[in-house]
Amino acid sequence: MSQEIATLAGGCFWCLEAVFDQLKGVASVESGYMGGKTPNPNYEQVCSGASGHAEVVRVTFDPGELSYRDLLSVFFTIHDPTTLNRQGNDAGTQYRSAIFYHSEEQKRVAEEVIARFGKEGIFSSPIVTEVTPASQFHVAEDYHQEYFARVGAGNPYCSYVIEPKVAKFRKHFVDRLKR
Repeated sequence: MSQEIATLAGGCFWCLEAVFDQLKGVASVESGYMGGKTPNPNYEQVCSGASGHAEVVRVTFDPGELSYRDLLSVFFTIHDPTTLNRQGNDAGTQYRSAIFYHSEEQKRVAEEVIARFGKEGIFSSPIVTEVTPASQFHVAEDYHQEYFARVGAGNPYCSYVIEPKVAKFRKHFVDRLKR
């Protein structure tokens, strides 16, 4: 099985991880930070916005089972790519919408998907997702990994923010769920 990596930012990494963990063709999902200036940032530095990093997920997937284009379709369904530096109540550059590409092919596909969605009027406002080269990935602290799977409904943030995104994903991509 060949594997490819996608690194995506679309608000809180807990939300993205919870969805991509359930997507057929995904081998693993890690929460972390990318795109900033501070070496070895921690959660507090990223949350302050001072480090310049975005909360991201590093998705390892099998391109024979899940194309990068299809992965991006899920990504654009589960977050709002039209709000600059914001997802719901989460505001700041650390919550920006971004695709950190790992190859020129990923860059090309990301730009095509964004252009297609713009042309088709999928969103009522322009897409502001940045498409930028991947830089060093910093793995988030252990307590952030598999957060939704561990904490779930016992946490208000999970109930009000993550669960609706997971439900939306499951509704739109039922044929893509891991069994």
